[in-house]
Amino acid sequence: MAIKLYNSLTKKKEAFIPLEEGKVKMYVCGPTVYNYIHIGNARPPIVYDVVRNYLKYRGYEVNFVSNFTDVDDKIIKAANELGEDVFEVANKFIEAYHEDTCALGVNKADHHPRVTETIPEIIEFIEKLINKGYAYEADGDVYYRTRKFKDYGKLSSQSIEDLRSGARIKVDERKEDPLDFALWKDVKEGEISWESPWGHGRPGWHIECSAMVKKYLGETIDIHAGGQDLTFPHHENEIAQSEALTEKPMANYWLHNGFINIDNEKMSKSLGNFVLAHDMIQQHSPEVIRFFMLTAHYRSPINFSDELLEGAKRGLERLKGARQSLVHRLEKSANYGEEAEWLEKIEGAKEAFIEEMDDDFNTANGISVMFELAKEANRYLREEQTSERVLQAFIERLDELASVLGLQLATEEEILDEEIDELIIQRNQARVDKDFARADEIRDFLKEKGILLEDTAQGVRWKRG
Repeated sequence: MAIKLYNSLTKKKEAFIPLEEGKVKMYVCGPTVYNYIHIGNARPPIVYDVVRNYLKYRGYEVNFVSNFTDVDDKIIKAANELGEDVFEVANKFIEAYHEDTCALGVNKADHHPRVTETIPEIIEFIEKLINKGYAYEADGDVYYRTRKFKDYGKLSSQSIEDLRSGARIKVDERKEDPLDFALWKDVKEGEISWESPWGHGRPGWHIECSAMVKKYLGETIDIHAGGQDLTFPHHENEIAQSEALTEKPMANYWLHNGFINIDNEKMSKSLGNFVLAHDMIQQHSPEVIRFFMLTAHYRSPINFSDELLEGAKRGLERLKGARQSLVHRLEKSANYGEEAEWLEKIEGAKEAFIEEMDDDFNTANGISVMFELAKEANRYLREEQTSERVLQAFIERLDELASVLGLQLATEEEILDEEIDELIIQRNQARVDKDFARADEIRDFLKEKGILLEDTAQGVRWKRG
């Protein structure tokens, strides 16, 4: 069974066939580090972290590269406003990026190259484009001849003429054509710069990724990915630069994740619904945020709201509760009962999970498989006789599938039966004393631990939820 993924270049699902058997070269465009990332910026790291996890789960060796744009107009502006230099600003927000994405369960890339560490390769790349006639120098700037690349627009499905007629392009008399874009920018007073054959200056945005891909992964890679907003012009320009130079495909598969809306409105500063991931993590469990992000297919837009996050929290608690109940039963030295049928169901869950994830990394359906597995586990726990082998198999399978999604179902600390009984006694006494706040506090604490209380005529009953 082969993995199929939706290729943004061909606009269809294709069987995934890597360049080298058993190995995957994957590049994901990273952030421009001038501020904390917003919640929309947090989606690609989570999505492509899962893609990497799943490829590894299916036996591939993955070389994963994700860059930092650490010199840019926005960074220079932020540095001037803060009274710091560009390196201080970039380092501060690179550290913040790692802090936020780590909280969201994202593993670091194998390589996190920076623009400022790739200047020689960028200059060499531009020189070769000039020598091939695809770029030209004009008063210290270097531009790419967009029209010369005959396949320009193939990723975003736009023609040169459509782009020309519909574009709002700043007039620059130094350009041969308004559609040409900058590869190198002449230095402005007070800006950071590097020496080049065209004088002091700094790279344009698009050339950095082309140079980094070539340096760290080679002329053609398997997967190039990023947010949907990067399709044009960034990824389109990357293709033009790289393929003009190498005369080979830059990437065989292009993946793009969908946008995030806030309360059904597109997130934007002008609407005042711009949410930083750094702030969101303070308000909500980062594990719940990650889980929520994965409850939708990565190519679909996703709506963010407190209500939907609360629903995701309950869903994650269901999975954790099922695992906790299995562990609790296992600790009681279960008897041996029927095994074959249940072990077959557990193995079937793995096969179903792979089938869903093989279909363009469908995490939403993968999570549905996990819910079904949890449901079967709870049904098994109602059996009079249970097998340690089956209980352990349920636990291991839930953990295995969760780990692919970067989730941890095991609770840090499992509350013991004696502790539960003691807290119920305290709650009962609090109710007798009419200390209802304390009674509610105990009930809420137990609920957080996955313990559900039921008040009956015969007294309080509890179960692991």
